[in-house]
Amino acid sequence: MIKRLTLHNWKSFSDAQLEIDPLTVLIGTNASGKSNALDAILFLHRISTGVSLTEALSGNASLPPLRGGLEWAALKGERGFSLSVLVEGEEKTDYEYNVTVAINDSKCIIASEYLLRRRYRTENRGGRPYEIYLFWTDGCQDDSPGITARLYNEKRGAPRQSLRSHAILSQLGQQTLRKEITDGVEQVTSMLRGIFILDPIPANMRGFSSFSDTFNHDASNIAGVIAALSIKKKRELEAAIKKYMRRLPERDILRIWAEPVGRFRSDAILYCEEGWRQEGASEELVDSRGMSDGTLRFLAILTALITMPVGNLLVIEEVDNGLHPSRAGLLVSMLKEIGAERKVDVLATTHNPALLDALGPEMIPYVTVSHRDPETGHSQLTLLEDVPHLPRLLAMGSVGRLSSSGKLEQAISGREGE
Repeated sequence: MIKRLTLHNWKSFSDAQLEIDPLTVLIGTNASGKSNALDAILFLHRISTGVSLTEALSGNASLPPLRGGLEWAALKGERGFSLSVLVEGEEKTDYEYNVTVAINDSKCIIASEYLLRRRYRTENRGGRPYEIYLFWTDGCQDDSPGITARLYNEKRGAPRQSLRSHAILSQLGQQTLRKEITDGVEQVTSMLRGIFILDPIPANMRGFSSFSDTFNHDASNIAGVIAALSIKKKRELEAAIKKYMRRLPERDILRIWAEPVGRFRSDAILYCEEGWRQEGASEELVDSRGMSDGTLRFLAILTALITMPVGNLLVIEEVDNGLHPSRAGLLVSMLKEIGAERKVDVLATTHNPALLDALGPEMIPYVTVSHRDPETGHSQLTLLEDVPHLPRLLAMGSVGRLSSSGKLEQAISGREGE
């Protein structure tokens, strides 16, 4: 699993680290850097799949550009950036992957890249680890089209000529290598490729969609995904709907399913059966065109949790968007419980004070505040538990109230009491 993201000269960040836990909540005011941190995760996901560095930023025929594209990828005044992830492997092993890129004119190229393996002597990863670099790069001229990667061989490293336009991690994934290198490359690549960034758009979820095994990032093909689920997965989804979604509206959601339609029965649309709690009340059948935005977004998050491969990271921006504040506790319970059951990590951003209050005090170590340095304007990431004088602040009000009033940011910047 991905345990940490490190950003250097990336967009509005100079130097920052984001710790990733089973459920991580990222909060902060508008323009504080939350979306920029998520963009770093999306960039790493894209380059791990073999997309060129330039296209990962600027987009192509099948990929939309990242916010700001190539022009705003590096911190203002810088000509490149560096991103790192820490991946927890098996058998007391961690991997640290780092990619540093240079931006020249209208392209993005590798400046340096490495993959480090750390092996620990104890299960808790304590003590001094045994480290080896599985691959690293030599220096090269700014205008050089290629770069030399050194592959671990217990000596000075076997040289391997590589392209600078693509991540070396993705290039090595197609080659025959020593077992240590192959294991590390596969472990990190699978974690980065397994990242799923969900941004449900209810308007796109109301129509027909083709059967699919792959969930779209805007959840537009949710009906096709649900219809294509195996019987086991459908039962799992139905059980989760009964446990969580029936508590959403004033009316009970008795059932949600996707039904094949059309001459070839290869498309599907969502249906929902609702009923009042009063005994004898009639039931009503509604398709996705009549479902509320909140219900559709909630269903999209639930479906993503159920269909995500074990061990991967689900990223949800503005997780509670369109959901009534009174249902914040229900959403938090679903993220924590299903994520833990299926071993899917969740990283979510929010502005909602109600959701922050629903997290409870036990979640304080897993909340990170994105904020701006008052002197430089650079974005920074601070764990909520590291906010100065937090116990005294919590005596003044809940986390949600402290966030909405700006007192958290004031305490971090040393302006508490203003």
